[in-house]
Amino acid sequence: MKIEVLMVIYDFSFEMTSMISKEERHNMRDAVLKQQKNWIFEAIKEQNEHNFDVSISVLWHNRPFEAIINHVIDNKNDLVIKATHHHDKLGSLIFTPTDWHLLRKCPSPLLLVKNLEWQPGQKIVSSVHVGSENKDHIKLNSKIVAETIKISKILDGEVNLLNSYPPTPVNITVEIPEFDPNTYSKTMRNHHILGMKALRQNFGLPEEKTFVLEGIPSDIIPQFCDDHNAEVVVLGTTGRTGLSAVFIGNTAESIIDKVKSDVLAIKPDGYVSPLDPENLYNS
Repeated sequence: MKIEVLMVIYDFSFEMTSMISKEERHNMRDAVLKQQKNWIFEAIKEQNEHNFDVSISVLWHNRPFEAIINHVIDNKNDLVIKATHHHDKLGSLIFTPTDWHLLRKCPSPLLLVKNLEWQPGQKIVSSVHVGSENKDHIKLNSKIVAETIKISKILDGEVNLLNSYPPTPVNITVEIPEFDPNTYSKTMRNHHILGMKALRQNFGLPEEKTFVLEGIPSDIIPQFCDDHNAEVVVLGTTGRTGLSAVFIGNTAESIIDKVKSDVLAIKPDGYVSPLDPENLYNS
């Protein structure tokens, strides 16, 4: 296993200085990059007790998410691990955090880690969407569960499958008097339970480790993880961009600030980042 430590830095004042030449600015920038690289090297030396193969890259870029994604595409990294923290909600609406850009556009699985220390025997939650008959959703569900099982083996953890289904729309009960909300709710629940049964059986998982709950995913997932003291939640993200990302959003983005667990976000097979030259060429 090879580990690469990547840092992206930028100081706008270096670009604004007109008192020094372009060459001098480059030299100053290179000196900062070297200083940061040496700092990382010393930090790794203290932590790398297992002598992993570790390389260091320090990049100068004013948009960290672009530098990270371009680096991932060029180097075909299997996994991106990034520390994360709570974002100010107003700030998140105006300035999209790097985490959100990575969730939408990074082609490799993204593990967002918080200030937790993994312990053996903890619960690993696989957040799936079994109500859809869309082939892409079905494939993504299987990919999510497969990755959850891999993590559980590494951490000696317990696999739990979680699915939520939407509650009965209130406006329907008002607009259609003959509508029976109880029948609707039972039908919806049974549909999701059957989907969950097929998924768990495909992976040989026990029924008692599968959960089908009524509610919105952005509420259900954080609450479930909190109630069950989950260590990691694994979910899929479609990588929605543009106006649909602004007005609709993704489940992964809507829970990232709510869930206390670490989050592993996985893209569907065949996903191509909008920053990938292949995507730009084809478009």
